[in-house]
Amino acid sequence: MASLVAYDDSDSETETEPTTSVNSEDQIDDASAMTRPSGMGFTSGTVDVTKEGAQHIGDSPSEDTGDRRLPLARIWRSPPGSCPSQRLQWPSEDPDTAFPVSEPPRPSWMSRAPAGHVPLAAACLKPVKAAWAALRSSSHAQSEVESTSGIASSSQRKRGEDCVVPYIPKRLRQLQAPNPEGGGKDKEPPGPPAGCAPAPLCVPPTVSEFIQPFLNSQYRETKVPRKVLFHLRGHRGPVNSIQWCPVFCKSHMLLSTSMDKTFKVWNAVDSGHCLQTYSVHSEAVRAARWSPCGRRILSGGFDFALHLTDLETGTQVFSGRSDFRVTTLKFHPKDHNVFLCGGFSSEIKAWDMRTGKVVKGYKATIQQTLDILFLQEGSEFLSSTDASTRDSADRTIIAWDFRTAAKISNQIYHERYTCPSLALHPREPVFLAQTNGNYLALFSSVWPYRMSRRRRYEGHKVEGYAVGCECSPCGDLLVTGSADGRVLMFSFRTARRACTLQGHAQACLGTTYHPVLPSVLGTCSWGGDIKIWH
Repeated sequence: MASLVAYDDSDSETETEPTTSVNSEDQIDDASAMTRPSGMGFTSGTVDVTKEGAQHIGDSPSEDTGDRRLPLARIWRSPPGSCPSQRLQWPSEDPDTAFPVSEPPRPSWMSRAPAGHVPLAAACLKPVKAAWAALRSSSHAQSEVESTSGIASSSQRKRGEDCVVPYIPKRLRQLQAPNPEGGGKDKEPPGPPAGCAPAPLCVPPTVSEFIQPFLNSQYRETKVPRKVLFHLRGHRGPVNSIQWCPVFCKSHMLLSTSMDKTFKVWNAVDSGHCLQTYSVHSEAVRAARWSPCGRRILSGGFDFALHLTDLETGTQVFSGRSDFRVTTLKFHPKDHNVFLCGGFSSEIKAWDMRTGKVVKGYKATIQQTLDILFLQEGSEFLSSTDASTRDSADRTIIAWDFRTAAKISNQIYHERYTCPSLALHPREPVFLAQTNGNYLALFSSVWPYRMSRRRRYEGHKVEGYAVGCECSPCGDLLVTGSADGRVLMFSFRTARRACTLQGHAQACLGTTYHPVLPSVLGTCSWGGDIKIWH
């Protein structure tokens, strides 16, 4: 909507219709308390309409140079949401008009109008350009413009910083002429609706050419990676964990969860590009897992929400709300519709996605569940907690019966350190526990779950971070991150250090071997970056 604006000298905030009169000296007397500087007013000089549509009002050479007068303000038509500085702008160059020497400098925000803006006067007066010479000599027409400008100026002064177009009285809207070039040219196209589902993930129908030769191989010898294949940057917060897609033909996709409220899917084998970003949580995403079918992702965060996102459609197949902040999620190895959820609570809950309800609870005298690990094909599972007393470390690792929710054992780990992560060996009946004592402990995965006193993998630092650990697909190497950013690999048989990589500038939280490609390793850090080693 166009506004007719002149310079603003009125302090009145009310919109009153001024009464004007013309004296004998061709000067306008305003009855609405509008004051002008002495010796300054509107001239009846020549009006020039330039190509840009700007109006220049100059004095005639025969006029007295002492009578210096202020030119008309340029009137622009701005799109919705424009700032006040684009609506009221004085001409930056006017060679035909002389200004008083004592005039204060203009503010910096009064700059030349952007390209494409058309003044209202140029648009309205184009059909009647021939009759303009006769109208400019009429003092009655000049007083009418002055009255209208006074009304508009008081309205323009109250524009807020949020750039909301002020209310224009009905009488002023009737005085304004319609724009013949109007149309919807300046109207911006509407944006996408808020809260819409993310675009579907375009998964290549063919298997990656790097993975294809290794799909039919049964034995894969893992070698120590030496150099970085891809350096993935895109998260704006710490990356908590990473996981390769469990389906071998789709294992070129990598899932990453971050504290920036998102989780991403990357092509970490072929191109190193981010395939899709999912922002379904309002708080940090602490845990996310691939479904065993490889088409969905289960995520949980600090917003108490649980979502199962379909990658092909981008929709939420399942949504639930927990009564605690979620820190760990695990699918049942047999029934893929059931998963365990743990977090800032003394209870672990089993959810059934078919009904969307909690089917079982596992409660212990703890404050937080750090990690969950299934054993014996899903009939039992382990939970690591933050329960560590001064006298003993009972309940640090608890073995549960999945079907009856009974405790099988809570006297597994007897040292007074918490265990932020657990990992199962792919071939041997043992599991690993990352401890805050800066070492990896080895346990038997069958009752009575005894800890090995001969093997201890140490040399890294944990320092309170949720540092993850994992075994290679062949089972010969163990890999763990470190609080100082290093990546350490140990020989499973001898517990000796096989390699140390200077991986990240900040703490390395997650490490994972590719399930198919030998010697391909993924690591993530507290700094928000991900590296793929080869």
